[in-house]
Amino acid sequence: MTARSESPPSGDVALDVRDLRMRYGTKDVLKGVSFTAQRGEVVALLGPNGAGKTTTIEILEGFRMRSAGEVSVLGQDPAHGDEAWRARLGVVLQSWRDHGRWRVRDLLGYLARFYTPYSTAEVSRPWDVDELIKVVGLAEQSRAKVQTLSGGQRRRLDVAIGIVGRPELVFLDEPTAGFDPHARREFHDLVHRLADFENTTVLLTTHDLDEAEKLADRILVLDGGEIVANGSADQLARELTTQAEVRWTSGGHRNVHAVAEGDPTEFVRRLLASDLGVTELEVRRASLEDTYMSLVHRAETYQPGSDDAGAARADQAGADHGETDQDQAGPGPDEGGRTDQDRAEQNEGVQS
Repeated sequence: MTARSESPPSGDVALDVRDLRMRYGTKDVLKGVSFTAQRGEVVALLGPNGAGKTTTIEILEGFRMRSAGEVSVLGQDPAHGDEAWRARLGVVLQSWRDHGRWRVRDLLGYLARFYTPYSTAEVSRPWDVDELIKVVGLAEQSRAKVQTLSGGQRRRLDVAIGIVGRPELVFLDEPTAGFDPHARREFHDLVHRLADFENTTVLLTTHDLDEAEKLADRILVLDGGEIVANGSADQLARELTTQAEVRWTSGGHRNVHAVAEGDPTEFVRRLLASDLGVTELEVRRASLEDTYMSLVHRAETYQPGSDDAGAARADQAGADHGETDQDQAGPGPDEGGRTDQDRAEQNEGVQS
């Protein structure tokens, strides 16, 4: 597994969430969510549909009031965040309000000016528009109208809109949807730049597990309204899934051996020293997808009060998260009935 090679700085907390709870009527959507994120850290929030991801993010963004718990975002309770606080955040939604008649540079320049009053000695705002256009790979389209951009180019513009204010914390929702492999790699470089050189905290929500594995310093898995795993991709793989599988062919037969603990090197050495006539050999370590599927499966199959409840809970490495499929269902488009368009309209610029 691969992620960023440099560890994020420690001791400076950007996000601090403690016992976060959210109830819609009689439905508990969040059931005591707790986690932190440091300055310059890239954190991926994963989970199946209805797990509570959107509700969590909207509470952190200040768009939704929580039922209970303590939340600090850049040192302030988002429920009482003002424009100066909001100017320090960046949000990249899955879709944005249509600005088809604007030209790319003009649109970014227009939005950028709203951040000028919030420039500080520590953070110069906004991002220089021409530099930003180059960073997101739209230099050749800077004079083009938004309505003429391809899907991938419009997605790059979404990213530019989200970071034009040079945010200290940026929320990325499925950021590379519609990107080709080259554009995706360039975007990953941009995220690394934001985290490593701008000291920006990034909270990423995605269904692309490969992307999360490549980008994130730490993975949070939310299921049934609870955090069921918290750690790096490597840590989760070691703790929650079989570490490696050794696959080989001998005598025309395919064989698989699971190495539950330790390094598979010794098993491979003994295998090759045997008289089995090995013709093909592959060592496959657990991926983030393997880990994620294992976690979700355990959470969904655990039923409080069942004969297997104790075993399931032990398998979860002490995490108390047993929820049923019904518990994971959310009322409306995003657990709370809020759409991307609603969020886009409320978040567009700091002028609103």
